[in-house]
Amino acid sequence: MAGIGFVLRKLTRRDDLLGIVQGYTHAALASTGPWLFTVLSLGAISFLTAGAGQLEEVNVFRTVIIYNFGFSLVFTGPILLVATRYLSDMIYRKDVSGTVGMLLGSMVLAFGSQAFIVLPFYLLYVDLPPVLLLASIVNYFVIAGIWLVAIYLTALKDFNAITRSFAAGMLAGAVGAVWLAFDLGALGMMIGFTGGLALIFFALIARIFAEYPYRFRRPFAFLAYYRTYWELAASGFVYNLAIWADKWLMWTAPERDISPSGLVTYPDYDSAMFLAYLTVVPSLAAFVLQVETSFFERYLAFYRDIQHHANFRRIARNQREIVVTILHSGRNLLILQGCITFVVIAMAPNLFAVLGLNFRQIGMFRIGVLGSFFQVLVLSLSVIVAYFDLRKVTLAIFLVMLMTNIGFTLITLELGFPYYGYGNFFSNLVTFLFAAFAAAHYLNQLPYLTFVRNNASVQG
Repeated sequence: MAGIGFVLRKLTRRDDLLGIVQGYTHAALASTGPWLFTVLSLGAISFLTAGAGQLEEVNVFRTVIIYNFGFSLVFTGPILLVATRYLSDMIYRKDVSGTVGMLLGSMVLAFGSQAFIVLPFYLLYVDLPPVLLLASIVNYFVIAGIWLVAIYLTALKDFNAITRSFAAGMLAGAVGAVWLAFDLGALGMMIGFTGGLALIFFALIARIFAEYPYRFRRPFAFLAYYRTYWELAASGFVYNLAIWADKWLMWTAPERDISPSGLVTYPDYDSAMFLAYLTVVPSLAAFVLQVETSFFERYLAFYRDIQHHANFRRIARNQREIVVTILHSGRNLLILQGCITFVVIAMAPNLFAVLGLNFRQIGMFRIGVLGSFFQVLVLSLSVIVAYFDLRKVTLAIFLVMLMTNIGFTLITLELGFPYYGYGNFFSNLVTFLFAAFAAAHYLNQLPYLTFVRNNASVQG
């Protein structure tokens, strides 16, 4: 992420407002593109079609998209992090000739493995018209494909093309879904929305092929990384499972909705939490542009001086500068997200009135915004920890998030409706405290980690 951060940071330092807007827009898409596209498009489609008497059809469409979005992210997660590490190592070695092969190999692995889950689920469990079932399956695999190509977003230099791809796809998906909804109902929405996703998917693939014009070779070479970096695969699965755990558990609440298709959701909770997650987009963009790039500069200086045989005094000074940079950048991120959280919580009634949302959701939304505040801090700390190759620590952070999210959500289900959302909040709070303690502990021992714990020659 730091690579594109340095490029985009130059835009924000231009002496005009447009540069700042462009920089943060590109950063937001690089860090949250697929998820941001889905949430905004779903909101637009729901708003435009529900007003035309299409509420029941919208509910069918939205339920399928939520299932596809959540399960594709969880099952693709183990592939994403390992492939990202493989791509990073290729870039570091300045040999990216295996990029195209890895992309196609990861798609074969993802689509092939998930077909054994998705096809039986839709064909044997879900009760939908055959054509809509087929469209839903296609939608699932397109979403999974976008997760895979998204790992290249921060490696591609043409960020204008990336932004145009997402903008064109979002517009085409929303317009196509609304236009086809009036004649084909949920099927039309699915076709139109999937068309927009496919536009993004193939546009990004074309951009990757243009950026890396190499022959197709060794598509499954990255599989060897699973033996060395199994913690990354586990982290990708556990983190995404932790994000979705409370939503899936809340689908067992008494207030849940069971559609005629057999799919179960809790629309009030789901939409409140998705809307709450939107509040972290500015902070994630700021993290890419400011926090990670500032930290990365100190990170490089620390290891560069070690490679040049610097004395311990210089190494200790670089260590202190890393800590100071993290604290300074973390403070700025804390203030930014804190201000957004305060304003959104205070303005929630006005926001709900403008969007036409059910005021029964406002309590879940507010506590979801607070939970998102700590979640973005957890994500930031886990990225920092990952830089020092503390893979087991990163996995431990995500395991804490998963276990606490399950535990606290089950408690809130027992307590009833007034407490819905508190499980997610307390989970993120506890995980943040654990991640902050772990990061502080290992940063304090950074020279020991470098020369002893992470030193392969010493361990051998």
